[in-house]
Amino acid sequence: MLKMFLASSFKDVVDLFREFVDEDLNGKTLTSIPTASIPEEVVHYVHTAKKEFKKLGVVLEELDVAAASPKEIKEKLERNDFIYISGGNTFFLLQELRRSGADKIIKEQVNSGKLYIGESAGAIVTSPNIEYVRFMDNKEKATNLKTFEGLNLVEFYPVPHYSNEPFKDSATATITQYNSTLNLLPISNTQAIKVKENDVVVCQ
Repeated sequence: MLKMFLASSFKDVVDLFREFVDEDLNGKTLTSIPTASIPEEVVHYVHTAKKEFKKLGVVLEELDVAAASPKEIKEKLERNDFIYISGGNTFFLLQELRRSGADKIIKEQVNSGKLYIGESAGAIVTSPNIEYVRFMDNKEKATNLKTFEGLNLVEFYPVPHYSNEPFKDSATATITQYNSTLNLLPISNTQAIKVKENDVVVCQ
């Protein structure tokens, strides 16, 4: 069963995550992919999320798909209980997921029932196509990205950081531009999208 937890800011929705998982997290293992943060100057959210997972008793294994070998990518994604992709630049993230082949393995694992946790860019990349976030992310940081087709794990388009600075204006611009053509799902930093198969709920 498809099981996904999509957020803008993981540290602000830890309680919602705990409710969603509804099981003892102590000793659970997680593949943590920080790749989206590589071209960014501000990366504190990656370290903050790590701390929150550790507080829950989750054991993290980091995987930078921009640097790892195909063997390492396959082993880590298949071995651990959960997959978590952090925030950062969505275009760079998608470029590296596709280049490394991690995109296919992630889709296989998630479609087989493995829990996927996406924060900001990690949430956006699950959509059918990521071009809609051009107001929020710089496309120039992914010069080798040939297509904007996302992981296509969901049929909606998350808009993270809705009503939160410093993305308030860019999130509003995204909604103004695409609200009539795409199934947008805006979430603030204190909200999350819970996906269980075909059941999609925004909670806070």
